[in-house]
Amino acid sequence: MTISIDYALRHWSRAVPEQDAVHFEDDAVTYRELDRWVDAAAHHLSDSGISRGDRVAIAGNNSLDWVVLDLAIHRVGAIVVPLNTRLTDSELQISIKESTPAIVAHDDDLKDRITRATRTHPGLSLLPFEEIAALREQDSPEHPTVEVDGDEPSVLVFTSGTTGRPKAVIYTHVSMAMMMYELSLIHDIRLNDHRPLLALPLYTALGVIYSLERTIIHGGTLILEARLDPARALELISQKRVTHMSGPSIFYDRLAQHDDFAEADLSSLRNVDVGGSRVESDTIQKWKEHGVVIRQMYGQTEIGGYGTLNSAELAVKHPEFCGIGGVFTRVRVVDAEGKDTAPGEAGEILLRGPGMTPGYWGRPEATQNTIVDGWIHTGDLGKLDENGNLIYVDRMKDIIISGGLNIAPAEIEEVIERVPGVKEAAVIPVPDAKFQETPAAIVHAVSTVTSEDVINYCNEHLADYKVPRYVVIVDAELPRTPTGKLEKAVLKKQYEDAPKTREKVR
Repeated sequence: MTISIDYALRHWSRAVPEQDAVHFEDDAVTYRELDRWVDAAAHHLSDSGISRGDRVAIAGNNSLDWVVLDLAIHRVGAIVVPLNTRLTDSELQISIKESTPAIVAHDDDLKDRITRATRTHPGLSLLPFEEIAALREQDSPEHPTVEVDGDEPSVLVFTSGTTGRPKAVIYTHVSMAMMMYELSLIHDIRLNDHRPLLALPLYTALGVIYSLERTIIHGGTLILEARLDPARALELISQKRVTHMSGPSIFYDRLAQHDDFAEADLSSLRNVDVGGSRVESDTIQKWKEHGVVIRQMYGQTEIGGYGTLNSAELAVKHPEFCGIGGVFTRVRVVDAEGKDTAPGEAGEILLRGPGMTPGYWGRPEATQNTIVDGWIHTGDLGKLDENGNLIYVDRMKDIIISGGLNIAPAEIEEVIERVPGVKEAAVIPVPDAKFQETPAAIVHAVSTVTSEDVINYCNEHLADYKVPRYVVIVDAELPRTPTGKLEKAVLKKQYEDAPKTREKVR
């Protein structure tokens, strides 16, 4: 079966040519204009030697040029490889080596870094974004859509790297189309009336797949921003009648904390999802008072991003639920022997569905370790209730084993973040002579919060063995990935010597 996202762009450029396809800050392009620009960019790629199956990497900040490049790569039958712009030169070198692109397209801000990162890859061409920008008003003959097989790779999205070296997850043309169909069954998505707001990077799965390409498939309008500005985001929701938002908890926290939130018009929002981390009950309540229900989802890049999503009805009573799976996506929780756990019993979360990856690009061993008997082994700890609702517990690799007892950092973090004045918390393991390892809490809080405040509150709400023995109060935001996940690897490295440099608080 031949299929491509380019079919959708072709279709909507004819069906709704004057409808805006993408708003970027104060600029916009209609479907007719976007299709013409993509034609010119596709000719430019073809003239540069790019053809079916080649990889083309994109390294740049959010922009219309980024959008056009993505769609032009699809038009010539090549594979999109978004690169994380926050990586160091050496990390970029690894990503480039993993994906072996023929061309790396880059914006001007990244020119020097991309030049350095590609020095060890002779023959690799560079394509400045400015060459794509110059094609916007150029009249070009229509570039034919290159026919590709539906099972061919379409996009390679790198994992966040929170559990090791990032791997390039393969999205095929069919898996993307099936993901979008399944989501349309559990989301209120209307043709030509899907208007998501994206203020996170396009290089993430949330950006390139669920914001850009899903919008094009549904003939909607993407409201794209360079970065998150809470005041502007609230203004855009009202002015552009945003229908959908998805992002990490910190995204909703920052909007709810802004002075303009109380008076903001959020009536257009139909789908509001959160993933990557839990949402504070106070934040959930603020949005609920505004008539907006935040729905918890769970997924991984390997399942296509969305694995399961809480229903709007249950999200009111049980915001901690992540749903029962998709219409076609199945969820299991298994013990160490691979047997399904009883309701309420924690185990590893397994996923299987139409959006799942066939594997990692060039990493057969990693693929075999992750996909076993047709199920993705997520490495996450969760549990199911008696009705099959998934409750996320923590990363299995983050579990702290103290004196032989398992401790989930997320449980402690949730308690600490209820302490008045605490903004966020991360709990990590540190060495302990008696218990081998013990919890240490890194707490971002106002200056009046003390370690004693944190410990006293934990003593009231946690079993003794779960209460942190080290508490570090900081006045800066904790490090996060571009998708909003806490970068615990950074914190573990930073505070690994806590037993030598810090006093125990209990």
